[in-house]
Amino acid sequence: MDPATETTVKRVLVAKPRGYCAGVDRAVITVEKALELYGAPVYVRKQIVHNLHVVKALEGKGAVFVEETDEVPEGAIVVFSAHGVAPVVHEEAAARSLKTIDATCPLVTKVHLEARRFAADDYDIVLIGHEGHEEVVGTTGQAPDNIHLVDGVEEAATVAVRDPAKVAYLSQTTLSVDETNVTVDALRTRFPLLAGPPSADICYATQNRQVAVKQISEGSGVVLVVGSRNSSNSVRLVEVARGAGAASAYLVDDASEIDEAWLEGVTTVGLTSGASVPEDLVDGVLSWLAEHGYADVEEVTAANESLLFALPPELRRDLKAAGRT
Repeated sequence: MDPATETTVKRVLVAKPRGYCAGVDRAVITVEKALELYGAPVYVRKQIVHNLHVVKALEGKGAVFVEETDEVPEGAIVVFSAHGVAPVVHEEAAARSLKTIDATCPLVTKVHLEARRFAADDYDIVLIGHEGHEEVVGTTGQAPDNIHLVDGVEEAATVAVRDPAKVAYLSQTTLSVDETNVTVDALRTRFPLLAGPPSADICYATQNRQVAVKQISEGSGVVLVVGSRNSSNSVRLVEVARGAGAASAYLVDDASEIDEAWLEGVTTVGLTSGASVPEDLVDGVLSWLAEHGYADVEEVTAANESLLFALPPELRRDLKAAGRT
């Protein structure tokens, strides 16, 4: 073929796994099933998962999102989000006679139980995470007198504890695996007897999505991560992509946020999505890319996921009683 007439093939490398994890799937289905069973409105404390489109879709079905339990009418139904809550929130709900459905991701509950166990043994607990994130607030509430929040190596170098021989660490489940390991190493240098969880706190889905985005990043001129800006795991995917060799990486809620200028001179686009992103949003980005000449799509598989979590027991009980199991 004459090089002057040869056309450059534009392609998309799509990461697998991407999108919904088991905890997000469980949380969204919990709200949907609660609406079907009890009827609207069903109140949800905080965003059930950190995705703008998911929240809007559930609002359209009758879910009412509130910031705190005191915004829920007495005696009403309230769902707690996948990010988990502190024990005081359960107490507040009980005081208002609310019917609660706890959609906390089981992997976040695992961290809560670890915090209580270390606190019961009178350890100082260094929680690696981002201040103000709902998951961090919920975990800190499990043992507020024992937990010290650190966000990175610099804070790990200055955190004060009572006894250097009785220090444990836990982490937010949606952090960068690599950055968290660096922070843990810094803590272990300061506290050689540092205790930790029996298995990693960063969840399987976060780890798998970070591994997958690394695999598509090195060969991509730009990586698009579909996800909302308040989604910690989505933001981390952008950071991991940049660190893994992508020339640039951007976070978009949907295809409407893509800037054509990002693709100037780019032949390969990497694409993935955060753990709270429905697949139809990824499909929308693929359609947009196809319209702009990126019709060659290749899926790059880092892992296959099959984990499913059972719905919250209080919802399963009522579904069974109603003959809707």
